[in-house]
Amino acid sequence: MRITKYEHAALRVDEANATLLIDPGSFTTPPDDLSGIVAVVITHEHPDHWTSSHLDRVLRAAPGTPIFSTAGVAGAAPGYEITVVSPGDEVTVGGFTLQFFGGRHAVIHESMPVVDNLAVLVNDELYYPGDSYAIPEGIEVRTLAAPLGAPWLKIGEAMDFVLAVAPRRCFGTHDMTLSTVGRDMHRQRLQWATEQGGGTFFELDPTESLDV
Repeated sequence: MRITKYEHAALRVDEANATLLIDPGSFTTPPDDLSGIVAVVITHEHPDHWTSSHLDRVLRAAPGTPIFSTAGVAGAAPGYEITVVSPGDEVTVGGFTLQFFGGRHAVIHESMPVVDNLAVLVNDELYYPGDSYAIPEGIEVRTLAAPLGAPWLKIGEAMDFVLAVAPRRCFGTHDMTLSTVGRDMHRQRLQWATEQGGGTFFELDPTESLDV
């Protein structure tokens, strides 16, 4: 499996000539090559995790590509066919097995509504929590995409999340709200947390990949 990080929260997962795209949002430059794409996962409805222009580009490249997300995204994207999934669901598409966890977005502020959020485990390998600290109970996480920065994120809580998950491998995502200095500082904190469980932390910049 090859995992490629793009700006902010977007991930591309390639395995056996099939491609899965996760959270292509408003801070993200779209991948140049969408050939082989078999599915899109959108963790929640906030625009930094999806845009209509990204979905249009995917559907032009691969008409009929299934899009898995929450009821909130289905309501926000009435022109698209969204397959609504919930925590506890499992689907198989194009060689990818997707298990969904989580349920709710992390709280930003009491004045702002808390929306539904999906965490996803891909082929028992890559776990991505979306905008949450949802822990996949009873699951050994081999590779974790951990949030680095957000209006809802406190770095100590992100460190506790990584400590609780104890992945073999970890890299940071959700980082476009940080300066370069802030991103590097948060990476160091998550590296420490990863190493406490015997794992390895990888610094991935946009378009860089990790083979697992």
